[in-house]
Amino acid sequence: MKDVRALVVTGFGINCEEETAAAYRLAGAQARIAHLNDLFLEKLWLHDYQILHFPGGFSFGDDLGSGKVLANKMRYKRLKGGELFFDHLERFLADGNYILGICNGFQALVKMGLLPNIAGSFEQEVTLTRNNSAKFEDRWVTCRARPDATPFLKGIELIDLPVRHGEGKLVLRDAAVQAAVLEQGLNCLTYVDQAGEATEDYPANPNGSALCCAGLTDPSGHVFGLMPHPEAFLSIYNHPDWPRKVREGGTRAPADESGQGLQIFRNIVDHVAGKGE
Repeated sequence: MKDVRALVVTGFGINCEEETAAAYRLAGAQARIAHLNDLFLEKLWLHDYQILHFPGGFSFGDDLGSGKVLANKMRYKRLKGGELFFDHLERFLADGNYILGICNGFQALVKMGLLPNIAGSFEQEVTLTRNNSAKFEDRWVTCRARPDATPFLKGIELIDLPVRHGEGKLVLRDAAVQAAVLEQGLNCLTYVDQAGEATEDYPANPNGSALCCAGLTDPSGHVFGLMPHPEAFLSIYNHPDWPRKVREGGTRAPADESGQGLQIFRNIVDHVAGKGE
């Protein structure tokens, strides 16, 4: 097994970096928090890591739509040698590494074309826009995962997670994109109702997202983005209904007090480390 190194970017209004880094450390990885400018100035080397993480927050104040300015900055920023930073992202993925974006990070991933990237050309195919409720939603939801779509979701079926967003509604560019997403199973995390059925109905679906989508992966399974916050459910005691969860055996093991969100980080760290191979 190899050591796993995760790079968690921050700066420009990102504000969930500490709990995100804590999640990777609890999962057994080495985690470094770095300002995005440190990558642009090449003070550290992206390719020294196997996981790149874009956390939640309010990058650039969401002034031009959530994640749009951040996406453009990463897409068009040139490094000292004249190479685009985005070229490094492409190489990072080509080398078999992984990228995870949560909430604002998910918004940035879709707007720079990393998700769902059906055509493989890194062009934007979907967007995340204002909730149907026209307000910021800050509460817990239940999602159903497709565990075979990406290593991030291995062994997960139903998962409770908090949402904290004003622009989480997935809109697909056209019918062809929708058909490809469905055919390839890229809609890997969906909002469900109390019966466990996928729903576009409020409030179980907090934003009116098409395909009931709470998270997308790319065809390789190496890029994963989701609107809910798994880094905010690292302990069973984060859950508003934790006494019932404990009584009903909703923890990973009888003596385990970890929250369901931690499983996503454990999954990818174990996968990169080669456990179980």
